Amino acid sequence: MKKVIVIGCPGSGKTTFSVKLNEITGLPLYHLDAIWHKPDKTHIPREEFDRRIKEIFSTDKWIIDGNYNRTIEVRLEQCDTVFLFDLPVEICLQGVSERIGKGRYDLPWLEKEPDPEFEKSIREFPETSLPKIYNLTEKYKDKKQIIVFKLREEADFYLSDLSDYMR
Repeated sequence: MKKVIVIGCPGSGKTTFSVKLNEITGLPLYHLDAIWHKPDKTHIPREEFDRRIKEIFSTDKWIIDGNYNRTIEVRLEQCDTVFLFDLPVEICLQGVSERIGKGRYDLPWLEKEPDPEFEKSIREFPETSLPKIYNLTEKYKDKKQIIVFKLREEADFYLSDLSDYMR
């Protein structure tokens, strides 16, 4: 495991998992939200975003945290390990709700209130994004290690086992 992507519904625990995976493995961690978003709540141009991802690919080791559906396949092509968070919508909505008002290292501003449009995208994620993600992981299943978490506890157990193994 040297080139890792962590994908799944917003609020599912991807970033928390990625940080802990970084702490255990020492693999450099890149948050796509931190790359994409500017502090003024705008974002960088797509071309610059794509260039920055390609710069990450040019290195030997990394963890890339985040969805950005447009770039999932190119990241699947480059990685050796995929962690997919496929948690119930209610858990993801709760995860987003719990981070309101808290500083985040992957987002350059403080979320002060729920975003109805963002919540709608989470509710629609199982129908709009997840089937495409599963189709892509199926395409690469013979070439990549793909680990799917249906519960946060599964991710916690994985990290615990990995931590024990790395000692």
